[in-house]
This record gives sequence, structure tokens and C-alpha cells, in this order.
Amino acid sequence: MTLAVEIQHQLGDFALDVSFQAPRGLTVLFGESGAGKSSIINAVAGLLRPDAGRIELNDRVLLDTSRGQSLPVRKRRIGYIFQDDRLFPHMTVRQNILYGRRFASSSAAPADLQRIIAMLGIGPLLARRPAGLSGGEKQRVAIARALLCGPELILADEPLAALDDARKAEILPYFERLRDELQIPMLYVSHSLAEVARLATTVVTLSAGRVGQVGPAAQILCDPHIALGLRDAGAILSGQLCAHHSDGLSELTTAGGALFIPRNAAAPGTRLRVRIEAQDVILSRERPIGLSAMNILHGTITAITSRDDSDAMVVLRMGEESLLARVTCRSVALLGLRVGDRCHAVMKSVALAPNDIS
Repeated sequence: MTLAVEIQHQLGDFALDVSFQAPRGLTVLFGESGAGKSSIINAVAGLLRPDAGRIELNDRVLLDTSRGQSLPVRKRRIGYIFQDDRLFPHMTVRQNILYGRRFASSSAAPADLQRIIAMLGIGPLLARRPAGLSGGEKQRVAIARALLCGPELILADEPLAALDDARKAEILPYFERLRDELQIPMLYVSHSLAEVARLATTVVTLSAGRVGQVGPAAQILCDPHIALGLRDAGAILSGQLCAHHSDGLSELTTAGGALFIPRNAAAPGTRLRVRIEAQDVILSRERPIGLSAMNILHGTITAITSRDDSDAMVVLRMGEESLLARVTCRSVALLGLRVGDRCHAVMKSVALAPNDIS
């Protein structure tokens, strides 16, 4: 189940020229504001008619300008989750989500309604109107409405951007459930690294209307050339939850060693992935002792990239994954770090925020 996109479009002085494929899972369009992310998903939805291009979803042609083909929005079988909820204020929650069923194809199963209500935890909200809901509750209802139209693809245009941190933390687990439990591919727009690291299976980077890189999230986020330009750059490490400790920490087994994180509700044996910010990592030639920081992982340096004479991004390979460390060029010189060297990465457990663990 794939989405193939090829678009060329001129918007004033801005030229959009992109080509990529989004496989099964959650694909994030990632880039700075004005990179063309929203224009792409609006073209996929049929809300924007590009000057030229072809869009194909599961062997169905949605757009082919060379043949004059363009399916109407209502026939594309796409669910759209906007940045704002766009709920009908005069309808109850139940009426709002059932409105999506008007656009469902005949193959949409009636039983899906109860499954989606349960998945999104909106059962207690069904009789209420949007004015009486929190921002997070409204967004869950908007997600349910999009799912009830029986989509072959879900589009999400920065769906968490209008929410505060508490509401974002409330909604993120629901997007994880959509990614993991439903067989519906998602195209998700974001410029938040934390969201990308937590949700993405595939990342498409965009800059000035062009595609930069396409690949698995762990691979793209640990690219030092991309990371150097990002203040909150970080990498993803995965591991198996092996124990919960009485002091409020949970322990993961990773390729680089034991990783202690704030207490996590998952059961032992669950695989988790953790985003670790490059600025929170300290490097040491030897394994340090006498530190309050409990996380000391080991790996091999595979790249050292500097943007100027001040800071450098060091990539430390651990099994099949990599960790990033942002350090000064002076530290690199003083430690004599070189590609191929073995090294230790040190970080505090309290630096690993719960929202960076999924």
C-alpha cells in the first residue's frame, strides 16, 4: 500500500518540484515553514491543482495532468486532519463523527464505528458539543471523523501545532495507535523533531520546495549534515524494556548498553524507541566513574562533521543504530577523536523526557 507523488507547481516566487513515495506506515513531511509541506498534502487531497504532476494511491490514479485526469476530492477516499479541528459547532460529537460516514465507500464496515470510538477514548464525549471540549478532545473527535469516512490514506497537516504541551502529550499516543493498529498509511506534516522521532516510520525532508532525503526515521535523524542545522537535533535508539526499578526508573537493553529512562508504563519485553537530543550527550574516551549520570553507552565513531570552528556533530554507531553528540570543535581536538575510535556516550536519565519515549 503506497502513495507515489510527483508534483511541479509555481506559487508566486516559490517553485515546488517534488517526487517521492510513501510506503505503509506513517510518513512525515519534515522541513522548515515555507518548504512546501502543506502544498503537497493539499495536492494529494485534491484541494490544490498543481501545474503538472501525477499522484497515485494503491494503483489508483488521483491526478495525472498529462492526461487531464483529476479525481474530485469526494472520490479520492482520503481522510484529512487539519491543524484546527473544524468541527460543526451545532452538532454533537456523535453527529460530527457520523458525518464522516456520508463519504465512506460501500466497503466501510459498520463495526468500525465502535472500534474507533474505543480506540480514541471518546465514548464519554458523544453527547457533548464542540464548545464543551478541550483542544485535545476536539482533535480526537476530528481524527474519528476522518477515520469514519473509510479512507485509504490519512493526511494530517500539523495536527498538534495549535495545542499546548499537555494536550500534545495527550494526543501523541492516539497517533501511535493509528500507526500501529490500522492498516491505513498516513502522510503527516510537521516541523517538530520530537513528533518526527516519536511517530515517523519514514521521513521525507523538504527545503525550498525540493525533496532532500527519504528514508527510515532513525536513519534520517542521525544524518550529521541535517542535524547540524537543527538546534534540537537528536537521534533515535530502540531497545527492549527489561525491568522496572523501585527508584522510579525503567531499564532498556540497547546495543550500546543499559539505558535508564523515567518510569514507563509499558510491560517488560516491550520494544521502545527513545529520542536523545545531541546536546544532552557527553563523550568520553574511557568509561567514566563516579558520575551521577547513569547512562553510559559505548559505540564506534563513524562521522565527525563541523559546520564552522565552534561546534561539531559526532556520530556514534551502536549496533544497527547511531547516536548523535553535539560537542565543541575544541573538545574533538582535545580528546583526539577520529572516525573509527571507540568512545563512550554519557547522558542523564532526567534528560530523557517522557514525550520522547514511544
